[in-house]
Amino acid sequence: QVQVLESGGGSVQAGKSLRLSCTASGTIPGIHAMSWYRQAPGKQRELVAGINSVGYTNYQAVAEGRFTISRDNAGNTVYLEMNSLKPEDTAVYYCNVDVCLTKSCGTSEPYWGKGTLVTISS
Repeated sequence: QVQVLESGGGSVQAGKSLRLSCTASGTIPGIHAMSWYRQAPGKQRELVAGINSVGYTNYQAVAEGRFTISRDNAGNTVYLEMNSLKPEDTAVYYCNVDVCLTKSCGTSEPYWGKGTLVTISS
């Protein structure tokens, strides 16, 4: 069993910052990568940023220059520091954890959290 739990969401004004956290627990031989997605009302879920086991990061255009993803491998935790928030950042933010099936991580399986709501007012 693998459980994924996000936290840190809330309601803030435009221009402010929030830091999201996500922790994976359970039977985890290893983690290949962890990512943040978001889904705004009436829109498709989209990738925001990701980080792999050696610290390589990837940012989508909406996050570049404003958001920072980081990871604590020992704690199976990923963070998303969000700065200069805009009303269009309002969404439910989901954590995805790519869990290795073995220690060698030849293959992996994704697990999802249930999301944390971020609301940005103008």
